[in-house]
Amino acid sequence: MISENTYRYKTRVINVGNLPMGGDNPVRVQSMTNTDTLDTKSTVLQAIRMIEAGCEYVRIAVPWMKETENLREIKKELIRQGYHTPIIADVHFNARIAEVAAGIVEKVRINPGNYLPPRVTRQTSHENDPGIAMELMADRLSPLLKICKEHGTALRIGVNHGSLSERIMEKYGDTPLGMVESALEFAEICEGQSFHNLVFSMKASNIRMMIAANRLLAERMQQAGMNYPIHLGVTEAGSGNDGRIKSAIGIGSLLADGIGDTIRVSLTEDPEFEIPAAYSILQASGVRITKTEFIACPSCGRTQYNIQAALHDIQEKTSHLKGLKIAVMGCVVNGPGEMADAHYGFVGAGSGKIHLYKGQKLITKNVDEALAVEALVDLIKSSGDWV
Repeated sequence: MISENTYRYKTRVINVGNLPMGGDNPVRVQSMTNTDTLDTKSTVLQAIRMIEAGCEYVRIAVPWMKETENLREIKKELIRQGYHTPIIADVHFNARIAEVAAGIVEKVRINPGNYLPPRVTRQTSHENDPGIAMELMADRLSPLLKICKEHGTALRIGVNHGSLSERIMEKYGDTPLGMVESALEFAEICEGQSFHNLVFSMKASNIRMMIAANRLLAERMQQAGMNYPIHLGVTEAGSGNDGRIKSAIGIGSLLADGIGDTIRVSLTEDPEFEIPAAYSILQASGVRITKTEFIACPSCGRTQYNIQAALHDIQEKTSHLKGLKIAVMGCVVNGPGEMADAHYGFVGAGSGKIHLYKGQKLITKNVDEALAVEALVDLIKSSGDWV
């Protein structure tokens, strides 16, 4: 079976309700409701659809205090129906909302650029003194950290490109460095108050910006002796193939670097449709295997059997075999070599004939095309890999 032990930047484990993140835990999948948070019934129903699709953390927007207070009812109803998935409150502008939410749900997300007034340093005569700015931010953040400690609530410092504070913008511009410096300021404050149940994110709709910021964050954290989990996502990715491709490039590039402990594929669609896309990205990146992996030749003039029909049939019969890698190849010219890490191979061998492989070992020659898929299934069963 496929190993999930590919290289991964080793982060600390943080607690998010009953589902820890970071360390050797799987890369977690999350999404966000788009219902009116005051509408308990609609929000709960949508959250359930997300959870049943595989969502592991449910994020809910709380723009005002009424919505924040209603998180209690949403959580209570989900538990009543048997769903204990951790809830994340998404907070932007109001510090008091974050504090109330931290006493209700398992995780709170704040944005440094919006959490404090943009001209906070101009309230003093030391507007260019970073020490004064840090002191003001620490005072503002302290009540939230105290509540998070009391309730075991995790905190995500979510930095978005385009929403950096005026002070950061003046010094670094709207750059990956500015995004990272904004996050690390908050990390320093949290560590100074002995709070470590932290997650960070660097999000942007510009994929290059998002990738650069996350790589820089991981590098700077390592230099500073920090190892907090990182949340990955491309904001405003859109919908359909465009949204999925953007997300796959941004998230997948970082997962391939070993960066990332939780992901959200942000699509302009119902949130439950984000979950399959997320798992597909994780599977393709080799960091979390949740289904069968298929290697399939595009075919060419050398292919002498109906490879498209065969692939479809094989997928229907074997797609439940989590972790198994099956290659469906057009011919023996490239097939055996290009399916080097497959567990099983289905390779065209002439007019309507198929060779079956286990790993790189040829098991059965010249099986009739009409019988070959069942013969492959029998081979997998006889080898002990059938579930």
